[in-house]
Amino acid sequence: MTNPMSKVMSVEEVVGSLESGMTIGIGGWGSRRKPMALVKGILRSGLTDLTIISYGGADVGLLCAYGKARKVVAPFVTLDSIPLEPHFRAARQAGAIEFVEYDEGMFMFGLLAAAHRLPFLPTRAGLGSDVMRVNPSLRTVRSPYEDGEELVAVPALTMDVALIHLNRADRRGNAQYLGPDPYFDDLYAKAADRCYVSCERLVDTADLLKEGPVQSLLVSRSMVTGVVEAPGGAHFTSCEPDYGRDEEFQRAYVAAAASPESWRESWREFTRWVAR
Repeated sequence: MTNPMSKVMSVEEVVGSLESGMTIGIGGWGSRRKPMALVKGILRSGLTDLTIISYGGADVGLLCAYGKARKVVAPFVTLDSIPLEPHFRAARQAGAIEFVEYDEGMFMFGLLAAAHRLPFLPTRAGLGSDVMRVNPSLRTVRSPYEDGEELVAVPALTMDVALIHLNRADRRGNAQYLGPDPYFDDLYAKAADRCYVSCERLVDTADLLKEGPVQSLLVSRSMVTGVVEAPGGAHFTSCEPDYGRDEEFQRAYVAAAASPESWRESWREFTRWVAR
């Protein structure tokens, strides 16, 4: 008998619910706990013209490389142990994408504003820096209190859809992280009109508290539209404590990006990985 409360979906069903031109937020951080199974689903699809909001890693680079991204909003795009994401760098140097760059704090305030349904949040971050110059659309506001301080008004990073990857989830969409950091995935879930969670393993609701403390229950089912069981679904990024970053694969990925002809076998391995 089908459980009417189940939100379990396949990668193909999630991707099939998306549309070209959407704004998609992608959780994780750099090359840590990225929803790569869902990203690969987008790469295999006909989706284009996407705006990507991300503490960027290979998710952003791949979406640029496959011509899926029109605009990227990010504080950085890195592979962590390899500082520069090669596909993103190539797209930026070629002028193939529009890029909106904030610092990490401003980016967080944008997520917070969207999560709380506010048009913006004020911060001192960015004042006196080139952030204001490279983002001429940013505005400042003055405090209505006695000090009258001028502050940067960081606009809400609203998004149509958020994609996040967590260690465990139940079939109703309650989701849990077991690693060292939540990476703001709960803010993505709250900031988006719809949120899809991939996880290493689906478990019964009662078993979530056997996996970790109540504080590790990061995302409530009320925030989630669909949940996908995807073992290894963050590869080649890390998903601690289930697995670390695949450094060998990451090096091959960077080499293949540098010159597919010179690194033919690396490129074959990479394209097989995308197809899985």
